[in-house]
Amino acid sequence: MDVNEEAMAAHKSTFRDFLEQHGSYMDSVRQLAECNGRRLIIATDDLRSYSLDFARRLIRSPAEYIQPISDAVTEEARRVNPKLKERYRVQVGFKGPFGFHRVTPRDLMSSFIGSMVCVEGIVTKCSLVKPKVVKSVHYCPATKQFTFREYRDITSTAGLPTGSAHPTRDENGNLLVTEHGLCEYKDHQTLSMQEMPENSAPGQLPRTVDVIVEDDLVDSCKPGDRVAIVGVYKAFPGKSKGSLNGVFRTILIANHVSLLNKGAHAPNISIQEAKKIKEIAKRSDAFDLLGNSLAPSIYGHLWIKKAVILLMLGGVEKNLKNGTHLRGDINMMMVGDPSVAKSQLLRAIMNIAPLAISTSGRGSSGVGLTAAVTSDQETGERRLEAGAMVLADRGVICIDEFDKMNDLDRVSIHEVMEQQTVTIAKAGIHASLNARCSVVAAANPIYGTYDRSLTPTKNIGLPDSLLSRFDLLFIVLDQMDPEIDRQISEHVSRMHRYCADDRGIGGHEKSVRYTEDDDGDVDTSVFVKYNRALHGQERKKGKKQKHERLTINFLKKYIYYAKNIYQPKLTDEASEHIATSYAELRDAGANAKHGGGTLPITARTLETIIRLSTAHSKMKLRTEVLKADVEAALQVLNFAIYHKELTDMEEREQRELEMKQKTDHDTDQNEYPDGSRSMVEPMDVDADHGVNEVELPPDRIEAFEAILGQHVMLNHLDQISIDEIEGLVNRETTNRYTRRQISFILERMQDSNRIMIMEGVVRII
Repeated sequence: MDVNEEAMAAHKSTFRDFLEQHGSYMDSVRQLAECNGRRLIIATDDLRSYSLDFARRLIRSPAEYIQPISDAVTEEARRVNPKLKERYRVQVGFKGPFGFHRVTPRDLMSSFIGSMVCVEGIVTKCSLVKPKVVKSVHYCPATKQFTFREYRDITSTAGLPTGSAHPTRDENGNLLVTEHGLCEYKDHQTLSMQEMPENSAPGQLPRTVDVIVEDDLVDSCKPGDRVAIVGVYKAFPGKSKGSLNGVFRTILIANHVSLLNKGAHAPNISIQEAKKIKEIAKRSDAFDLLGNSLAPSIYGHLWIKKAVILLMLGGVEKNLKNGTHLRGDINMMMVGDPSVAKSQLLRAIMNIAPLAISTSGRGSSGVGLTAAVTSDQETGERRLEAGAMVLADRGVICIDEFDKMNDLDRVSIHEVMEQQTVTIAKAGIHASLNARCSVVAAANPIYGTYDRSLTPTKNIGLPDSLLSRFDLLFIVLDQMDPEIDRQISEHVSRMHRYCADDRGIGGHEKSVRYTEDDDGDVDTSVFVKYNRALHGQERKKGKKQKHERLTINFLKKYIYYAKNIYQPKLTDEASEHIATSYAELRDAGANAKHGGGTLPITARTLETIIRLSTAHSKMKLRTEVLKADVEAALQVLNFAIYHKELTDMEEREQRELEMKQKTDHDTDQNEYPDGSRSMVEPMDVDADHGVNEVELPPDRIEAFEAILGQHVMLNHLDQISIDEIEGLVNRETTNRYTRRQISFILERMQDSNRIMIMEGVVRII
C-alpha cells in the first residue's frame, strides 16, 4: 500500500503542475467551488501538450490516475472556498480526440478492458435514476455512539470494493440502528448504447454496450439520442455464474457524456462540388434531373421520385413561442398493385437518405415503432426502450406492408406523424421522446389489387384520421398496356444483361454502377457515364439532357447541402397563391370525378402545400419561396390527390376501344394480314424517309433472317458489323435492302432478344 500511496501522491503533484500551467482550468475550478459544481472536464489535447507520456498512461491505465486527479481538484476547490461541506468532491471527465480508443460498440474487444475509451452510439434504453449508498451512519442506543461505514463497488475508482451488507451489531454485540437520513447517497443510472443504424454491418445484429452513469451525469441523455461517452471499460462477473465458466460481463463506467448532432457524419463537400451543385440548381430541368437520378433501375414513376426528393429535403420546422410545434417533415404513402416497385423505392430511399430505418408492417408492433417500458433481467427494475421511430429522429422511417399492421398499432403512430413526439404514461413512467422523422409507407389495396370500380378511399381502406396525416398519397397501378409493357421489359432486360456479365458488355463500367457508395472520394463525379448496354438507345433521338443522371454520391451531397444550408422563408406573393390554391382544392374536392381524390382536403393540406413549396425552394437553393415553387408543389400534389395514373389509364383504354372498332370496320379493305400490319405499324410514320421503306412483307423479312443466320452458323461468328450485313444480304439479289430496312429488321430481332446492337456491331445472343 505504501507503493500505491506514493504513486498516487506523485500523480497528484503532477496534475497540480498541469493546473498551474493551464490557468483556464484554475478558473474553472474556482467557478465550480463558487456554484458547488461537481465535475471538471479536461481536454486530452491539453494533457498531451503538457506531457505526452502522462496522457498515454492516463488513457491506458485510468484506474491509477482518476482518483488522485479528483483529489487534487477537490483540494484546490476547498482552498478556494473553505466553506464547502466535508463530503463535497469534484469528479473529473475527459473529452477530445482519443485516436484508436474512439470506437463503436462493435469495436469494443477484450484488448480495451481496463483502459479509457470514447464510444459513439445511440441510446436505446434508460433505467430509472436510483440512489446508491456511499456512506452509512449507524446509531447504538446502548452506548449512544455513531458508527460510520463506507461502501465501494466495482465501479468505484477509490480502493477495493467492500461488501454491501449493513452492520446490525457493533464489536461488543450491541444492536445498531441505521440512520437513513444521515447516510450519504449518489445518483445511479444504467444505459444501453447501440451502434448507429446507418453504420451497422448489414445482415448482422447491432452490438450493444451497457453504460453506468452516476452523480451529475444521470439524465444527461434519453433514448434516441446520439452520444459519445467517455469512460473506463471494465469487466466483472455477472450473476449468471460468470465466475465459474470464465465468461465475464463488460460495462462502461462513464465520466463524460456529450450529445452528437445528426450532422456528425456529414459528407465532405468540396468547393468544386458546391459550385457544381449551384450550377445544377440553376438549370430549368433540375427537378426532373434529380427525379430521374433517384433509383434509375426502376422504370417510370417520375412523379413519385420527385416527391421522394422533396421528402428528403423537407420543409422548415417551426417552434413557436407559445409552445406550438409545426413539423417540417413530409410524410408519403404509396398504395398499389403488387410488383410495381413500391418496396424497391423504399430501398432506394434507404440507400440515399443520411439516416433511414426500415420496418415491416407485419413484424412491427405499436410499442416497437414508438417506445416500450421493459423490465431489466438482472435488477428487475423498469426501463424505457426506444422504438424505431425514436431511433429515426431527424431521419426517414420506411414502413413496408403498411396495410398488414393491426389497427391498434397504426393508431399508436398518429401522434408521431403530426406532433412528432412519443408520450409514454405506463408502469409509473411518464416521458416524452422526440420522433422528428418522415414516414414513407407502402401498402396494397384492401382487396390485394386495385379495384377501379370503387373509389380510392374504399380501395385504400384506411381511416381519414390517418390518411390526413400523410402529405402525399400515390396510387401506383400495374398498367396493362402493350407499349408500356414493352418498355418495362426492355428496361429490366438491360439491367439484367448489364449486371450478369462483368467480363463482357459493360464490364469495364463497374465504377459507375448505380449501387456505388464511396464517401471517401472528395471530388465525386457528377453524372453517370453513358453505357449503351445499360441505358439502351435512349439517346438515339438526340435528347441528351433528358436522360442525364446524377451519381448516387453526388445526389447524397446535393440533398445534404440543400437541406442543411438553406432555410427559405415564405414571400407575400407565394402566401397569396397558396391560399388561393387551397381554396380551389377545397371547392374541387367535392366535385371531383370518381368519388373524390385519394386524400381528404383538410387544413393539413394547406400545410402540405407550404412544406412542398419550401422543399422545392431548397432544391433550387433559394432563400425565399417564390410563386414558381408553389406551382411545382401543386403539380406534385395534384398528381397525388387526383390519381392521374388511373385517369390516364382509363382514357388510354377508351382510345384503344375506339381504334379497335375502327380497325374491325376497315378489315375488308386491309391489304395485309393483321400480323404483318401490327409488325410494321410502329415505324411507318417517319416523314423524312417515306412510308413504303419500312413496309416489308413477311417473306422478305424471313429471307433476310435466313441469309444472316446461315452466314453466322457457317462461319461460327459471335458478332458482325452492320456494314458487313448490308453487303451480305444485297450480294445475290436484285431487290436490294435499304439501310433503313436493315436497321428496322435488326431492331425487331433485338426486341425478341435474338441479337444485341452496340455501336454499329451486332452481337449474336
